[in-house]
Amino acid sequence: MTLRRYRRAVVGSLRFDDPEPRYAGVRLRSDLPLADPDFLRDNGGWVLHLPHARLARLEYQLELLDLDGGSHVVCDPGNPQRAPGPFGEKSVVVAPAYRPPDWLDGRGVAGTTQEIGMRALGYDIDVRIWSPGEGELPLLVAHDGPEYDALACLTRYAGAQIERDALPPFRIALLPPGHRDEWYSASPAYSRALCSRILPALRDQVEVAGRPVGIGPSLGALAMLHAQRTWPGTFAGLFLQSGSFFVPRFDRHESNFPRYPRIVRFVNGVLRSRGHGETLPVAMTCGAEEENIHNNRLMVSALATQGYDARLHEVPDLHNYTSWRDAFDPHLTRLLARLWSTR
Repeated sequence: MTLRRYRRAVVGSLRFDDPEPRYAGVRLRSDLPLADPDFLRDNGGWVLHLPHARLARLEYQLELLDLDGGSHVVCDPGNPQRAPGPFGEKSVVVAPAYRPPDWLDGRGVAGTTQEIGMRALGYDIDVRIWSPGEGELPLLVAHDGPEYDALACLTRYAGAQIERDALPPFRIALLPPGHRDEWYSASPAYSRALCSRILPALRDQVEVAGRPVGIGPSLGALAMLHAQRTWPGTFAGLFLQSGSFFVPRFDRHESNFPRYPRIVRFVNGVLRSRGHGETLPVAMTCGAEEENIHNNRLMVSALATQGYDARLHEVPDLHNYTSWRDAFDPHLTRLLARLWSTR
């Protein structure tokens, strides 16, 4: 892929060589919403000209359409750069000005982990707790916790910020997603289990200073907001990344998701509410070009109108763990420093 700098954006063309040809077509598979993701035949290959977009990175795959009518999805064989993800690697291109966060290569305090087993919603789950020390410490509770740590380096971020004195020592509870599509889809049963069973069980095992802060991406962000709305008094603040706040106006294409109606009912209830009994700081991040940006803009406006200190930070990436990792600092750092500055 050829790149040039355009307001921190990835722009240019993707090319797939196919001189024979062996394929009937090539299609871009990415989270970038495109009206036409199909490559055009050009001089012994296939070419897709990308529009100008507010992107510092683009993760993608190629769908190769076989001559016999079949298809298969691959990473780009002409691009050796890869990005990890929960469903496997993807090819990635970056703008010349893109830099990974500096804390990735910095020193960090060492932490220890312990697993706490418990039963919730009829299932045995193991919650991993990362801790930089002993005693009573603030707690960050992470939905999709194991993935956040493996793919977005959440505990490495924590160690680096503590080493720099940007944040006080704190623990992280890495909650496994369990039955993710059911639990994280505005489920009253899951919110009840989280707030009345899982978090109290953690407090029985580790010393927690004050109310925890909740963090989650995508459906995990939706689930954190649902828990806060239905169980006030549980959280001190929320950090929500690319929340799946589905509304029919923007997200009708998600209507095949089994719990789409339940999500829409909850989101519409929040958007239509004139207020809420408990308002707290909420920091949100979302890719400026991803599909969820529209419903995130609606949500932050509604929360702010209801009295939350809610802010949305639009970032030059899409719906992926690297995007969420890159937004930890400064946005998560500022939220946690504000909430924990007096401790």
